[in-house]
Amino acid sequence: MKFAVSSSELLRAILTVQKAIPSKAAEAILDNYLFDLKDTTLEITASDMEITLRTTITVDNTTDEGRIAVPARQMTDLLKELPDQPLTISTLSDSSFECAWASGASQLPYFNPDDYPQIKSVGEGAVTIEIPAATLLDGIASTVYASSDEESRPIMNSIFFDIKADSTTMVASDLQKLICYSATDVKTPGDASFILNKRHAAMIKAILGKEDGNVTITFDDKIAIFRFGATTVISCLVIGKYPDYRTIIPKNNSNILNINRNQLLNTVRRIAVCSPKASNHIKFDLKPGSLEVSAQDVGFEIAAHDKISCQYDGDDLTIGFKSTHISEILSNLTSESIIMKFADKRRSALILPDGDDASAQKVFGIVMPIMVR
Repeated sequence: MKFAVSSSELLRAILTVQKAIPSKAAEAILDNYLFDLKDTTLEITASDMEITLRTTITVDNTTDEGRIAVPARQMTDLLKELPDQPLTISTLSDSSFECAWASGASQLPYFNPDDYPQIKSVGEGAVTIEIPAATLLDGIASTVYASSDEESRPIMNSIFFDIKADSTTMVASDLQKLICYSATDVKTPGDASFILNKRHAAMIKAILGKEDGNVTITFDDKIAIFRFGATTVISCLVIGKYPDYRTIIPKNNSNILNINRNQLLNTVRRIAVCSPKASNHIKFDLKPGSLEVSAQDVGFEIAAHDKISCQYDGDDLTIGFKSTHISEILSNLTSESIIMKFADKRRSALILPDGDDASAQKVFGIVMPIMVR
């Protein structure tokens, strides 16, 4: 194998797939990038067998095609220290290769590419949909934070893609809060669904930040393949049945609060300083025209309250929440003002952007109340 490439272009490609290199590899070969040279195209693969990242770049002066597994850490560190310049990579023997640049060269080992595990793919009957990269990026960013951090509950440690003919909804929940993001610009042959691990979703989000155009997603009940630009992401899906989120969406919450999002967010953050550290409980006291947010930690003899003028139409209501849930949802909405809809102190509250435009209708949140004294 021999080819020439810009060091900065090779580094960009490697950094695209680097996140799939496991911190503790189940197999030593997974500590390597797989280089596969065909004609003038170099395909670079990294995998931990749960997620695989793959990208391609065009190279010059190829004389021999081939495949080698190169050590990820040493290759990445070397390229980071090189200024942008032409780089020639060539195999020297059955076990080493050379990276040569204008003023020097480095010799590194490589490993048998046949030891690299075969990457799984989708089976017959796989479904293919097409979604704008910007929509997928926005959907993941708007929901992934709401998923559970408990890896022992993989279904809740994920994003659910609920695909219908007229719209696709991305859902994430930790059973205390739930976020739904809906998009109507997805090309789909019909109803389908899959569950994407949140760690995999975060990797896709990081790579999508650099992409335009559309993402093609092909999936069956075990694997999803995301293709965009020169990059392919192959993800092992979470297997199981996602809870029927539609049944818990409040439909008759008649007590309605309309308030500036930043004002409420800043107030919640201030008051939460005096909330019990173990529970982060805060209290909303709602009356027509006003909202008082308060918290008290009896053990440390601290308390705080703050009253805000607002538009509130409904019955007098006292309801408790976990402050971190409210802060997370408000931080991830982008509208100037928000609407909160309440039924009573025991039932979940609905949070959504204020506005009639399409962007305001895309996302909403549900947060469960807590009992406070």
